[in-house]
Amino acid sequence: MMELNLNRVDYLQVGVTSPRTMKLLPAGEKKGCQKVVVADHQGILQSFGIKRGDVQNIFKTLPGQKVTRLELGGAVGTVQDKIFVAAGNNVRGFNRKGKQFLSFETNMTESIMSMQVSGSDLFVCGNYIYNHYHDCQDRNYYLSGDKINDLVILPVDKVKTVMPVLACQDRVLRILKDSQCVCEVEVEGPPSALCLYQNDGGPTGEEILYGTSDGKIGLVSLERDEDRFVPTHRWEIPNTKRSGGVVCMDNYDITANGVKDLIVGRNDGVVEVYSCDEECDEPVLRYSFSCGESITSIQGGVVGNAGYDELLATTYTGVIFGLSTKSPPKPPTSAGASFMIAPEIQQKILSLKAEVDELQEQVIKEREQYQLSTQSELGGISAVPYFSINDNFYLNHEDASYLLTIEVQTAIDNVLIQSDVPVDLLDSERNSAVVSYSACDPENGNFLLATYRCQANTTRLEVKIRSIEGQHGTLQAYITPRLQPKCCQVRQYHIKPLSLHRRSHSFDNNKPLNKLTLKGAFSIGEMHAWIVFCLPEVPEKTIGDTASFYFVSTFLDTVLSCSYKKGEAIFKSDNISTISILKDFLTKEATKRKIRLEISCDIDDTSIPHTLNLIHPKLEEQLLLAKKVQLIEALKDLQLHEHDTSALTPEYQDILDNAEHLQKEFKRQPCHLERLYGMITDLYIDVYKFQGVNVKSKVPALLQILDNYDLSTLIDFFQTKP
Repeated sequence: MMELNLNRVDYLQVGVTSPRTMKLLPAGEKKGCQKVVVADHQGILQSFGIKRGDVQNIFKTLPGQKVTRLELGGAVGTVQDKIFVAAGNNVRGFNRKGKQFLSFETNMTESIMSMQVSGSDLFVCGNYIYNHYHDCQDRNYYLSGDKINDLVILPVDKVKTVMPVLACQDRVLRILKDSQCVCEVEVEGPPSALCLYQNDGGPTGEEILYGTSDGKIGLVSLERDEDRFVPTHRWEIPNTKRSGGVVCMDNYDITANGVKDLIVGRNDGVVEVYSCDEECDEPVLRYSFSCGESITSIQGGVVGNAGYDELLATTYTGVIFGLSTKSPPKPPTSAGASFMIAPEIQQKILSLKAEVDELQEQVIKEREQYQLSTQSELGGISAVPYFSINDNFYLNHEDASYLLTIEVQTAIDNVLIQSDVPVDLLDSERNSAVVSYSACDPENGNFLLATYRCQANTTRLEVKIRSIEGQHGTLQAYITPRLQPKCCQVRQYHIKPLSLHRRSHSFDNNKPLNKLTLKGAFSIGEMHAWIVFCLPEVPEKTIGDTASFYFVSTFLDTVLSCSYKKGEAIFKSDNISTISILKDFLTKEATKRKIRLEISCDIDDTSIPHTLNLIHPKLEEQLLLAKKVQLIEALKDLQLHEHDTSALTPEYQDILDNAEHLQKEFKRQPCHLERLYGMITDLYIDVYKFQGVNVKSKVPALLQILDNYDLSTLIDFFQTKP
C-alpha cells in the first residue's frame, strides 16, 4: 500500500470557531476548485475561493450572534449548495452568493448546538431538546435524558422515512421516529461526533460512524427487521495512542483508490486518515498530522489547485489550512544552483510583507493611543481585553485520571493551578510547559499550587490530574495570556466525592453487594441534585418518578447502583468504601437542608476479600516496580566499577537493560503506591466503622503488613476482629 504524503498550505485566519462550522460548496465541474464557507464566534459568515494562490472573497456578512453550527442543504436529489447557519435559537439561510433567503426563529428554549437540513426538513438540537420542523412548521419534539452531543439524519431516499440519530453523553445513540425513541445503541464511550458511512450511510443508508470524546471511532449498522432495529457493531478502533477526543469526521477519497477514506479531526490538533474498503472491515490508519490546535471542522475536496485533492481543516482559533496532495516546489539539488521563484509567488510574498508592515504600524498607533488614554487628565481608561477559552475537564477511563485541557485564542503566558483538596499532577506526554510548585498550607484548605510556564506561541495546555475518592472540593485554573495590559481569567472544576466512577448501562448482581437504604422527606429532584454533585457523568435533570444509574470504578472495576424515587433511595456496591463515602456525603447534605433520614446498611462480609483481590494485581505491580527502581542505582554502580555484568542473574540484567523505561514509568505515576496504601487503609477503617468500632489505632499494624505484602495475610488481618 503506497504512502500518503500531504503538504500543509495555510489559507486564512478567521475568528474563534465552534465545531462543524466550515463546509466546502459543491464544485461546478469535476476536480474543479471548490468555494469555502465558514462562520465564527463573531457571527460573521464568509465565503472565499483560491485563485492562483490568492484568497478571493465571495461574500462576508456583518458581525452578529455567535454561530454554533453550519450545514449545507437543498431540495432532495439536487445540488446541496444552500448555506444554513445556527446562532442562538435562530436559523438563517443563504445562497452561495451570500443573499439571505431565510430567517427562522425556532421555539427552542436552548441555543442550537447541532443541526441538519434535508430538503424542506430542519432538525435542530440544544443540549437536551430535539426539534423537527417541516417548512418551518413544528413537526416533532423529543426531550433527551442526557446531553445531546451531535445529530445525523439517515438518508431519506434510502430508508424512505425521516430517522434522526442522536449522540448522547450517556454512551448511547438514540434512533428516533416521529417524537419517539425506537432504538438505543450503547457504544464504548460518550459519542461526540456522528457521520454517515461513506457520507451516504452505505448501501442501505443505515450505517453510522461515531467518534467518542475519549478518542475511539466505530461503525454501527442499524439493520431493520420490519419496524424493529437490530443494531450491529461492525468495528471499533481503540484509542491506543491516547489521542484527543473526536470533534469532526468526513469521508473523502484522498488516497484515490476508488473508496472514500475516513477523515478524523481531534481536539488535540491531530488529523487522521483511515483507509476503508467496500466490505466495511476495520479501517487502517494511513496518515496522521498534528497542528497543535483543536480541529473544529474538516472536509475533503479540491480547494487550492484544480486537480489536486486536499483535506481542509479549521482550528479553534480560526486558522484555515489545507493538507494537499500537491508536492511543494523542490529546492535546488546542486550547491551552486539558484532557486527560481515563480512570479506569482514573488508577488504574493511582496503583498504579504506589505500587509505585515501595515498591521505592525496599526498596532503601534493603537498602542500609543491606548497609553495616552490611560494617562489622560480627564480620567484615564483601562480596558481589560477579552479572550475566549476552550476548556475541558473529563475523566480518562484508561488510567483513572482527569485530563484538563485549556486552549486560548492567543498565546498562553502561564497557567496557575490551585486545589483545595489533595490531588496528584501526572506527566502528560503532550505538555511542553515548565511546571513549578509553590509551598501550600493544607490546614487552611490549600493542597496544591502549581504554575505552568508555556513556551512561546503555545495556545493549548494539557494537565493530567488524579484525585482521591472521598475528598471533594474545587480545582481552579488561573489563565494568563501574553496580552497587554496583563489580565487573567479563572476557571473552576469540581472534584466530586466519587470522582473516579464512570457511567455504565449494565450491573452485575452476582457480585457480593453491600446495600445502603435511605428514607426521608426528600423529593426525587433533591436526591438527584445530590447524586449530580457526588458522581460524574450524571445528567443535570432526571425524567420521570424514578431514576436508576449504574457506575463502574475506573480504578478498581468495582460497581455501584443508584436507584431512587421520592422518599427512598437504594445504593448497592461491592466496595464498602464507596457505600461509606455515599452515606457520609448524603447525610451531610440532608442535615444542611434539615431533612431527617432513616438509614439502614446491609454489609456483605464476602465483599471484603473480593475488593482486596481487585486491588491485589495493582498493588503487586507497584511494589515490584518500586523494588526494581530502588535497585537501579546500585546496579549502575556495579556496572561502572566491574564493567563486566555477565555474572548478574537474568532478573538483575533485565532491570539494568530496562532502567530508563522503569524510571519513566515510576515517574509517570507518582504517589501511586501511597494511593493504594491509602485505599486499603480507608477500606479497613470503613469495614469496622459500619460495626461501630474505631480501628485507627490498628493502622500502623496494617501498614507493616503492607510493607511485607502478602494477600492471604492481609485478608486474615481484615477478618480478625480488633
